[in-house]
Amino acid sequence: MPRAQRNSGLLQGARVYLSGPMDFVASRAAEKKLGWRNRVSQFLQTMGTTVFDPWFKPDVRGLHEYGREDVKSGERIRERWTYAGGKAGAKARSWCAKQFWETLHIDLRMVDTSDFTISYCPTNIYSVGTPHEIIMATLQHKPVLFVSPPIVFPALHELREHLQADARGSELLQRLEMEIPIKENPRGVPSLWYIPLVGGENFFDGFGFAPYRKRFGWKADIPIIEKLNALLPKKWDSKLNRFVPDDDWLLWDFHTRKIRGKHVESIRR
Repeated sequence: MPRAQRNSGLLQGARVYLSGPMDFVASRAAEKKLGWRNRVSQFLQTMGTTVFDPWFKPDVRGLHEYGREDVKSGERIRERWTYAGGKAGAKARSWCAKQFWETLHIDLRMVDTSDFTISYCPTNIYSVGTPHEIIMATLQHKPVLFVSPPIVFPALHELREHLQADARGSELLQRLEMEIPIKENPRGVPSLWYIPLVGGENFFDGFGFAPYRKRFGWKADIPIIEKLNALLPKKWDSKLNRFVPDDDWLLWDFHTRKIRGKHVESIRR
């Protein structure tokens, strides 16, 4: 990891929670190992920021492994889930709720502990925990940097073209698009409920990894965070018709000497 280029900045000593889908991503194993949180964490740590990543939960004193989540933990709960009535059904659902309560509890505590959150919310992935975390952060008047990327499916267009001469295949593809449903969002417009919830100035259509590929050795393509480290964002005041200071950005100044940040974890695999 590259050395920090400066030993002070607005994000020095700040704490950030990384919120985004985990349950219904294409591959939980790939998301944990190669997902967006890894690059964002690496970048933030060079600014002296402490990162809370739900894939790598911090140890809880006196409660070893509390709330720990791995790529298969959800599968064990789903296997026990049932809609059956009676004692057996109630007992199974109670077990499921108890098992996941620890995860929910520690993730929301990380939101409580953070100064701000970065939320990745693509419109094509179902998520429940992410909205909960965003709502909790906004109720606590904590800023949410909201990333809603463009959603396009090039393979879908290629398949349509491939099936042009296949009437039955084209019909099945149309049915599949309706049943899933497959909805493109090329402009990355966020779900409308989020707009008044988050506020108008903290929306982004991507992370902007590309300019930092060489510095961090990334093979694939975060200017918003680098800018934030030097200057706090302002918010739009519709009454004054101008930008004004955003008092949700309350970053404590602990006069820490620590230059490098850290990824809160016990053993990161």
